[in-house]
Amino acid sequence: MTQNGAFKENSAGNERMFVMKCGGSTLTALPDSFFDELRHLQEDGVKAVIVHGGGPAISDNLARLGIASSFVNGLRVTTEEVLDVVEMTLSGSINKAIVRRIQGSGGRAIGLSGVDGNLITAAPVANSNEVGLVGYVTEVKAEIVAGILALGYIPVIAPLGVDAAGQRYNINADTAAGAVASYMQSPQMIVVTDVPGILTTAEDGSKKVLPSVTVAQIDQMIDSGEIYGGMIPKVRSAVDCIQGSVSEVVIVDGKEPGVLRRVLSGEIIGTRIVRG
Repeated sequence: MTQNGAFKENSAGNERMFVMKCGGSTLTALPDSFFDELRHLQEDGVKAVIVHGGGPAISDNLARLGIASSFVNGLRVTTEEVLDVVEMTLSGSINKAIVRRIQGSGGRAIGLSGVDGNLITAAPVANSNEVGLVGYVTEVKAEIVAGILALGYIPVIAPLGVDAAGQRYNINADTAAGAVASYMQSPQMIVVTDVPGILTTAEDGSKKVLPSVTVAQIDQMIDSGEIYGGMIPKVRSAVDCIQGSVSEVVIVDGKEPGVLRRVLSGEIIGTRIVRG
């Protein structure tokens, strides 16, 4: 909503839809109030699309099964054996746990992955010789997402893709979320995390949330050490969502009361990342 109470309109003219990206472990750990808010938004006619990750759970399941796991530049090296576990974890346990949380609060949700209905078409990333079956998004069938929304359900999407030959691909959740938002013509992506935004150090040494920052400024802050440690992957993940029609990403803490409605109303909350 804008200050006069109307939600900001996206480029498709659908002013009551938003795309949200969240890590699987973060989303399932959020308080009931977050899912109550999703239900209230749904009852008010606001259409939410969720794209989730699940890296820690995948690593745990691989370890339990005794399957080696490694990363190259932040991408999990994905063999067919690893991909079986990725699909089982993302499309299975995590996806359904999120659906159950939404439905437990009285909302309506349908879980699916990018493989279902060829929702997300993918092709191998450029360095597939190093990372294996990791893909980038070549197309999103927006009509499937729109159809689920039209039926009154929240699509909960696991980030896997498939090519014309039926080969599955592991897709970075942030990249998948940005692609879904772009194909849905959503100018804004909400990234729900367990931090209040990008923290910067004030002159008195205290930490404060940076309300707005450009992609170029983020690179400078990482180089200078102002953004450091565990905040670096969170920020870089958010930047990955900026593609196509997505011109800004808002990083927020999912435990903040009424966080989704506050972002949608244009309130300054969390950190807004814009192109530049």
